[in-house]
Amino acid sequence: MLLNVGTFIRSATRFSPFIITHSSPSSFCFSFSPKQTVSFTLQSSQMASFTTLSQSPPKLLFRQLFEKESSTYTYLLADCSHPDKPALLIDPVDRTVDRDLNLVKELGLKLIYAMNTHVHADHVTGTGLIKGKVPGVKSVISKASGSKADVFVEAGDKISFGDLFLEVRATPGHTMGCVTYVTGAGPDQPQPRMAFTGDALLIRGCGRTDFQGGSSQQLYKSVHSQIFTLPKETLLYPAHDYKGFSVTTVGEEMLYNPRLTKDEETFKNIMENLNLAYPKMIDVAVPANMVCGLQDLEPKAD
Repeated sequence: MLLNVGTFIRSATRFSPFIITHSSPSSFCFSFSPKQTVSFTLQSSQMASFTTLSQSPPKLLFRQLFEKESSTYTYLLADCSHPDKPALLIDPVDRTVDRDLNLVKELGLKLIYAMNTHVHADHVTGTGLIKGKVPGVKSVISKASGSKADVFVEAGDKISFGDLFLEVRATPGHTMGCVTYVTGAGPDQPQPRMAFTGDALLIRGCGRTDFQGGSSQQLYKSVHSQIFTLPKETLLYPAHDYKGFSVTTVGEEMLYNPRLTKDEETFKNIMENLNLAYPKMIDVAVPANMVCGLQDLEPKAD
């Protein structure tokens, strides 16, 4: 199937160029022709060029969802050529669990994993709530995070959903337990590849390194060794964006990231002098996220 893409205007809902909104009447699985490039003119002064996914069966269903309070992106991926249509969610937020699960139901998917890229400090994860609402769903997080989950992953692990899979890459530095999930290599996997970088690498930025075991030196090495070594056309999807962007590429960030294009010592100095405010949700979010997003739900005695 060849998809003809029309004008793309970035709106407040922050659509990815590969998104059909959850109000769509039916589910779409994309199989794009190889090497097709679509350019978009944004309604600001910025330009963006995206390469469409070239896929052979199995087919990837992909949605990028947004939670406005914490400016968090949640990602839904599924193998819609598989009879069960197995699906996973990356970085779900507690406030939008019902929205996400309604979308999963509308698209006829079977949710099998609810995953986190790290222990978040700016919102409470939705993984615990999802497990309570959808029996059989397993929560996933890195073993290095020290938090609770059903499945603990390490560098080199693969997370399969149908005939598709995500590769786990350790990218600590923002926190000690950060990982990046990368779609598989090979002719039977989506091309170009996609990487879900959490807070390790943002669009024209990166996550802070001044709490939760963070290290600017470690983050610099993580990004350069685990993300910038991916093919330059790899699509990068962060856990957050605060400026209206939705996707970037390895090649773009290697050229234009104002922090990570610098040498390591300059990067370290930049990160040590950000003078950022104490995260307003950290004292609530981190303890909850260490237990899969669920605090003690039993009523307290008076």
